[in-house]
Amino acid sequence: MTWAEIKHTPRSELQGLILALSNYNLIHAYDGYNEKDIGEMAKGKPEVRGQYAKSLEMQRIYRERAGLIEKSKSISFSELLNG
Repeated sequence: MTWAEIKHTPRSELQGLILALSNYNLIHAYDGYNEKDIGEMAKGKPEVRGQYAKSLEMQRIYRERAGLIEKSKSISFSELLNG
């Protein structure tokens, strides 16, 4: 986008683009890494594990919305105990 296009774009559309970019960066932040790689990185920076979990959760949400995976069903504690 040129500066002129940005200036003429409504604020709500710009905020939507920024949110979409943020979601994209969150979802793809750990592409190419596996659990072992994350474990190694977390030794020096423990917050990496939480960020990785957020990334996986966001991926799951968008895959459910796209119909690529079935929605996960929540199970109540009593259902878990009763089997």
